[in-house]
Amino acid sequence: MNALLGVFFHFLGGFSSGSFYLPYKKVKGWSWETYWLIGGIFSWIIVPPLAAFLTIPDFWGIIQNESSSILGLTFLFGALWGIGGFTYGLGVRYLGVALGSSIILGLCMVFGSLVPSIYYEFSPQTGKDNIGLLFSSRWGQFVLLGLLICVIGIIISGKAGMMKEKELQTDSIDPHGAEIKTEYKFGLGLIVSIISGVLSACFNFGLEAGKPMAIVANELWKTANPGQGEFLFQNNVTYVVVLWGGMAVNLVGCLYLAIKNKSYTDYTKRNVPVVRNLIFCALAGTMWFLQFFFYGMGESKMGNGASSWILHMAFIIFIANLWGIIIKEWKGVSKKTITTITVGMIVIFISILMVGYGNSLR
Repeated sequence: MNALLGVFFHFLGGFSSGSFYLPYKKVKGWSWETYWLIGGIFSWIIVPPLAAFLTIPDFWGIIQNESSSILGLTFLFGALWGIGGFTYGLGVRYLGVALGSSIILGLCMVFGSLVPSIYYEFSPQTGKDNIGLLFSSRWGQFVLLGLLICVIGIIISGKAGMMKEKELQTDSIDPHGAEIKTEYKFGLGLIVSIISGVLSACFNFGLEAGKPMAIVANELWKTANPGQGEFLFQNNVTYVVVLWGGMAVNLVGCLYLAIKNKSYTDYTKRNVPVVRNLIFCALAGTMWFLQFFFYGMGESKMGNGASSWILHMAFIIFIANLWGIIIKEWKGVSKKTITTITVGMIVIFISILMVGYGNSLR
C-alpha cells in the first residue's frame, strides 16, 4: 500500500513539473528572464515557506536550531541545482517542452539516482540504499532495469527531436509558430540541457544534506501523533533552505539578462496585460513548487532512494512529452517522427511500471 501511494504522489509531482511551463506560454509582452523571475519569486520565496508554515509547526525554529554547516551545504546544493533550473528554462526555450525536458530530466534522473547510491556504498548510513544493494537484491535489479529502460526511452525521444529539426530545416515547417521558430536552436539547446541535467541532480543531494531538519520535523510529528507512521510533509522544511540557494542563482542570472537585453523595461511597457501576466507567472511558479511538495510525500512512503528519484523524473519526462504532443509542438512533422516520439513515451511509461513494481518487492 505504501508503494502504491508513493507512486501516486510521484505521479502528482511529475504532473506538476511536466506541466508548469505551460502557463508561461500565456504571458504576453515580457521577455523570458522577466517572467521566469516573477514565477520564481512564487516557487522559491513565497510558496515554500507557506507550505512549511501550514504543515510543520515552528518550521522556522527547526531551521534556526540547525548547524551552520548543514544549512550551508544544503544551500550550496540548492545553488548548484539553481544553475540547473536556470538553464532548464533556456533548454526548454531552445528545444521545446518535449525534447528539452527529456534530455535535461533524463540526465538528472541518472545522476540523481546513482550518485547518492554510490556514495552510500562507501559511506553507509542506516536506511540509505547503496549501489551494491541495488545490484544484489531482486527489487533493486528491477529498479535499475527500469532506469535502463527509461534511458532508452530518452534516447528514442532525442532521436525524434533530431528528426524534427531536420524536417524543419528541409521543409521550413514551424511547429511552434513564428515567434518560437527563431528560438529553436538544437546545438545550443543540447549544450544548455546537458549542463542543466547534471546540475539539476543536485536537488536530490540538497535533500540529503538537509535531511537532519526533516528528521527533526518527523520526530516532532511522531511525538504529537504516536503510531501514525512517517510524516508526509517532513521535507517541507528542507525545501525552504534548498530553494534559497536556487533563488540566489536565478536572481543573479535573470538580473544579468535583464540588464544585457534591457528587458527591465518590461515592467513599465504599455499595452502589456500586467495582471494577466502576474497570474500566469504565479500559477507556473506554484506548479513548479508542487513537484517538490508531492515528491516529499512520495519519498516518505517509498524512501529517498533511487526508486523515488527515478519514478519522479520518469513521470515528469512522460508528462512533458505528452504535453509536447497536446500543444502541437510536433505539428507538421512526418508520421515517422510522430511514431518515434510516441514509442519513446511508451518506453518511458514501461520504465515507470518497472520501477514501481521493483519498489513493491521490498
